[in-house]
Amino acid sequence: MGQKDLHLLGAGDAAEMIRDGAVTSTELVQACLERVREVDGQVQAWTFLDPEYALSQARAADEARTSGRPIGALHGVPVGLKDIIDTADMPTENGSVLHAGRRPSSDASVVSRLRAAGAVIMGKTVTTEFATRTPGKTRNPHNSGHTPGGSSSGSAAAVAAAMVPLALGSQTTGSTVRPASYCGVYGLKPTHGLIPRHGMFQLSRTLDHVGLFARSVEDVAILLEVLASHDARDPDSRPRARIPYRAIAVAEPPRVPRLAFVKTSMWDQVDADARGAFSELVQRLGDRVEALELGTPADGILAWQRAIGGAEIAINLRREWEHGRDKLSAALRARIEHGRGVLALDYLEALARVPRLVASLTELFDQRYDAILTPAAFDTAPKGLESTGDPAFCALWTLCGMPALNVPLMRGANGLPLGAQLVGARDQDAQLLRTARWLADVSSKA
Repeated sequence: MGQKDLHLLGAGDAAEMIRDGAVTSTELVQACLERVREVDGQVQAWTFLDPEYALSQARAADEARTSGRPIGALHGVPVGLKDIIDTADMPTENGSVLHAGRRPSSDASVVSRLRAAGAVIMGKTVTTEFATRTPGKTRNPHNSGHTPGGSSSGSAAAVAAAMVPLALGSQTTGSTVRPASYCGVYGLKPTHGLIPRHGMFQLSRTLDHVGLFARSVEDVAILLEVLASHDARDPDSRPRARIPYRAIAVAEPPRVPRLAFVKTSMWDQVDADARGAFSELVQRLGDRVEALELGTPADGILAWQRAIGGAEIAINLRREWEHGRDKLSAALRARIEHGRGVLALDYLEALARVPRLVASLTELFDQRYDAILTPAAFDTAPKGLESTGDPAFCALWTLCGMPALNVPLMRGANGLPLGAQLVGARDQDAQLLRTARWLADVSSKA
């Protein structure tokens, strides 16, 4: 691979080449910066990027390697961060003029983990306003007239456009899986609490997850292995045994996986082209997949998700509401107003539904299925930049805290990516990644 193509390297390959001295971190970061200069004028994935500072981190990584010091799993590899993730050395503005110029005093937990693994923090990627639904400036790298999705718009686009091999985002409804589908990359929302969220802007303790973007299953697994940890500052984090996510993800499944194809009651709203693509995928999989109807209707799930998310968003944005509501978008003001009106009875009832949902879905995995196959979104990326698309197909899995992964398997008639969403049981993230790699292999050979 020539120097000008280094930006195409995946994270695992790049880390190995840096370890072996076949390429330096400085060369890799320079190639990624050149790619940014080439395409970001159109894509606009970054909200903060200091090329010289990125290169200074890369030079320090190279010096550490040549001096014989221990190096980590992502040594010298550049990573993008959604601009709701605190960094002590870069601004974190949360996609809002209300937080313009904000400079955190410390790193988020995930940033500390990345630095310990030797990663180069490339810069901050564009988020929608406070990680909600009002779009930022980012465009879809496959067609600039279409949305990249949201709220992790810049992270998905930066990875898809090969400006960085890895990026972090977040998901409170569909903010990782949906933009991953629209941009044609892998996007993992892991089990709730598996990756600590300390130092990230909080919308909803119940629903917030860290999101991972990469161009391969193996790279998602490497990133997950680095970030999965316990941090007592996140009340939903807990101590766990270390899991070799990468080794499990690339291993052959012990038996042929069985998938449940879940259309949900929203299937008739899915674009006809997307319905056709999923029908072809299910046909190719043959007896390895079977249709499954869930007893809980989608409108009920969405109502519970709105009650929980609305109330918690209203609480977490109370300061911005009280002191700067005129600087909030009309859409976000309406969302906060809705949240402020949620009854305590409705909020607590919605919370009580979650364990029952999780138990019923876990039973499906225990008895029969390795993963659930369902759309990541209603269609390919919608045309226009006024909306980031509908996250409804992600709501149930986010509400239940189950791992969900976009697998970029298909394309629509318009040539844009169309993702398949795979969902696993809670705490079975490694097995979900292994099933996803199997599905990608089977689909490529069909």
